[in-house]
Amino acid sequence: MAGMSYLSELRAVWGSAPLVSVGVSVLLQDEAGRVLLQQRGDDGLWGVLGGGLEPGETFLEAAHRELREETGLSCPDLSLMDLREGLVSGPEFYHRYPNGHEIYLVGLRTQGTLPAAALAHAVPDDSGETLALAWFALDDLPPLNSNINRVSMNVLRARVGLPPLPLLPVPDAPPTGNHLLALRRLVGPRPLFAPGANVLVTDEAGCLLLLKHGGTGRWTLPGGSLEPGESLEQCAARELHEETGLSAAHLEPLRLYAGADYRFTYPHGDVIDNVSVLYRAHGVAGTLALPAEEIHGAAWFAPGALPPEADLSGPLIRAMVREWQKGRSVAAPASG
Repeated sequence: MAGMSYLSELRAVWGSAPLVSVGVSVLLQDEAGRVLLQQRGDDGLWGVLGGGLEPGETFLEAAHRELREETGLSCPDLSLMDLREGLVSGPEFYHRYPNGHEIYLVGLRTQGTLPAAALAHAVPDDSGETLALAWFALDDLPPLNSNINRVSMNVLRARVGLPPLPLLPVPDAPPTGNHLLALRRLVGPRPLFAPGANVLVTDEAGCLLLLKHGGTGRWTLPGGSLEPGESLEQCAARELHEETGLSAAHLEPLRLYAGADYRFTYPHGDVIDNVSVLYRAHGVAGTLALPAEEIHGAAWFAPGALPPEADLSGPLIRAMVREWQKGRSVAAPASG
């Protein structure tokens, strides 16, 4: 690949300390159900295909690119996994590379099928990242290089009734701070991935809770950026409580938003590429309490009486609110 990757550019100023890495895994199976694995050039162990997103990419675009780079192959039926199987986040997705670089992977799995014979035509690129490619039965796997790969194999193993592979021990997650702000101080206004979560909260009348953001003066949903070692669901619960004082008995993942359509530029010029899971809150409890320095107001809106889109905080929130409105406007707001 020409030039430095997004993660390499950050490493140049951040060093080896943990970074949140936004990535995609590519799980390909043949007609016998075997999975295609890659022997890695950095440690000689095996893992699934995939890699980090570049700014502006969707997960599916990145999956096709990584597959092409690592195998020279294409997969016509490559698709995103359902969020219940496909989401990747949390302390178990820590990895320390042989060069000492540490990451917490956040992202999504993709899946597809290829005939076993396709492997004869594989031509990996010349980066040295791929030492070998081979098909493996799910009950006869080679030495895997990280929990990232073990958990992916466990998703496929569960489908056919095989027990899960044990996970490797991981260090305690770093204390919650403001990872994105710390990065921003080093890199300036350039685009940064902002993996995180937003939450749909509705009242008994079926109205949606929106918050007036202090920094932009626009309406937004409860939510924010993920910290290293935090799962997306934990991020959603933390941000919901910090910004509203509310808690939810259950958070249901609805959709993952990523790609150039959801880039946001703050009034002061900082640019983020949002990678956000939209959750629906169930069993909401507590009393609305706003952090005055960050949130300057809150209101409940019926599907047909939402603020104008220009008053919503950027393309991500507009898309999320549209999706909620579409689902709610087909009938009168529910009561109870």
